[in-house]
Formats: sequence, C-alpha cells, structure tokens
Amino acid sequence: MAGLSFDVLRVGKKYKLTNFGETREFEVESILTNHDFKVKDLFTLERYLLKDLIKYGKGNDFEIRELYQ
Repeated sequence: MAGLSFDVLRVGKKYKLTNFGETREFEVESILTNHDFKVKDLFTLERYLLKDLIKYGKGNDFEIRELYQ
C-alpha cells in the first residue's frame, strides 16, 4: 500500500484516489470531526464523504496521491 495517509489530506488540495480499479479525483472541502472528509469530485462536481468511497474496503491497489497543478 503506497501513497498518502488520511492524516496528511488538507482542505483546498486536490487528490487522486485509486481503489478496486476505479480512479477518482477530488478536492477536500472540509475536515469533519469524525475523521472523515467532505470532498468535491473534480469531474462531476458532486459532493460526498470520502468514507463513501472506501466503505466496501480497501483493495490491493488502494492509493491516494496529491494532484499538482
């Protein structure tokens, strides 16, 4: 398992999450008190919780990387 941990995610930064062969790019909008993050998808502009992306577990390819502009 490579990439960043949840502890280093910051508000306003953009990240790419890969899990079970799916890739999502998102921006962190806020950090919630329950150790979750409110994020905005960069392609669909949909807002959701980061835990919704990993609620079925972490695959062998699980990775979070920061996107640099």
